[in-house]
Amino acid sequence: MSNIRPHGDARPRLRVVAARSGDAPEAVATAASALFALRDIDVRYGRVPALAGVTLSIHAGERVALIGANGSGKSTLLRVLHGLLPHAGGTLVNAVPPQAQAMLFQRPHMLRMSVRNNVALALWLHGARWRDAQREAVVALGRVGLDSVAGRNARTLSGGQQQRMALARAWALKPAVLLLDEPTASLDPTAKREVEALIADAAHGRTLVFASHNLGQVKRLASRVVYLEHGRVLADLPVHDFFNGPLPEEARQFVKGELA
Repeated sequence: MSNIRPHGDARPRLRVVAARSGDAPEAVATAASALFALRDIDVRYGRVPALAGVTLSIHAGERVALIGANGSGKSTLLRVLHGLLPHAGGTLVNAVPPQAQAMLFQRPHMLRMSVRNNVALALWLHGARWRDAQREAVVALGRVGLDSVAGRNARTLSGGQQQRMALARAWALKPAVLLLDEPTASLDPTAKREVEALIADAAHGRTLVFASHNLGQVKRLASRVVYLEHGRVLADLPVHDFFNGPLPEEARQFVKGELA
């Protein structure tokens, strides 16, 4: 389910702007102009480190793919960006108001109501009148090819249809940032292609950050690749350089399919 937040103040909320005395001027400028700027971010689940010293910046219009083995920290990083997880250490600047971002999970949650109302509810919670929300929901469902099933119970949809409905729900909110956690991982090949095409369309004019194990999908959708290993960023490169240039050994093995 795309994360739904109540309508509120649309002004950017900067959470912790901290520049170290040793930072180069260009590094400070880069962080200041970023939508998201993370410095030495740590996250733990109990005693287990999920992110360790993650430092990166994401700017408007970028299409960033997060890749790495299971447990590398991709989902945790997305949740930190979306404000769903606190961090134990480091600093985070988030210049994107909550209502200007939407997150899709690998298995979206379907409320026990019609497909149309699943989408309309998100709009209503963002301040739209219910009648307007239902009308806009049908338009959004039409963009993903689901307007013909708008009256069906959402829980009766196939996996591919549910993911398309979740994308319509996020799309209807007109977010500036889309965060996607393995959006096609559990789908059959046909559904994967359909959802990927919709993601490419939805990402036009927006900032996209997505986790994926599908390297072909990464090449098609991303402009930049961040490789994580045990919660650490080992590579952060433009997509062409990542797949055609030198890499840290762990990342090279992952790309070749040799790393479990």
